[in-house]
Amino acid sequence: MSDFNEKYWTDRYLTGQTQWDAGNITTPLKEYFDKLQERDLKILIPGGGNGYEAEYLHKAGFSEVYLLDISPLPLQQFKIRNPHFPEAHLLLQDFFKLDDQFDLLVEQTFFCALHPSQRTAYAKKAHELLKPGGHLLGLLFDAPLNEDFPPFGGSREEYLEYFEPLFTIQKFEPSYNSIKPRAGRELWIDLVKP
Repeated sequence: MSDFNEKYWTDRYLTGQTQWDAGNITTPLKEYFDKLQERDLKILIPGGGNGYEAEYLHKAGFSEVYLLDISPLPLQQFKIRNPHFPEAHLLLQDFFKLDDQFDLLVEQTFFCALHPSQRTAYAKKAHELLKPGGHLLGLLFDAPLNEDFPPFGGSREEYLEYFEPLFTIQKFEPSYNSIKPRAGRELWIDLVKP
C-alpha cells in the first residue's frame, strides 16, 4: 500500500503508464457540470492528474476549483496548458492531509487508485472535507479490475459499506453515459453530507 506514493505515480507519468487518462473530461461529469448554476461553488478534484475536469470548470467560469495530486508532474503539465488557472488552487499534497472545506468533491479515478485498505479512510476524509450539504459525486468502477496494483475495482455493495454510514445517498447507480472504454463498468454516485 505504501508503495503507491509520490514516486510511484511520478514514475507512471514519466513512463506513460497512464491508462486511466481519458484525454478529456468524461461525458458523465461534463453533463453534470453543465447543469450547475452556481459558479462560486468551492470544488475539489483529488488525485486529479492532468485535470481535464478542473480545466473544463475553470473555462466555464467556476472560480473556486482546486486540483490536488501527490505527483508534481501532472500539475506542472496542467499549469502549462492553463496559465491563467490560479497557482494557489494547484495543491501538491496528500489528500489525507488536506485541511479545508468544499461544496463539491469530484471523484474521477482517484478512489480506484487508492489501495482498497484505504477506502474507509477515503470515505471519512471526503466527509470531513465537505461542508454540510456538500456533495461527493462522480464515478466508481463497478468491476473487479486488479488485485496488486491500481486501478483497483470493486462493487456497489462493497462501496455502500464505506459511504452509507456517513452520507445521504442521492444516486448510486450504473452510469448510463460512460465513455466507451468504461461502458457497463461504472457507477454514478451523488452522496450528500448531512
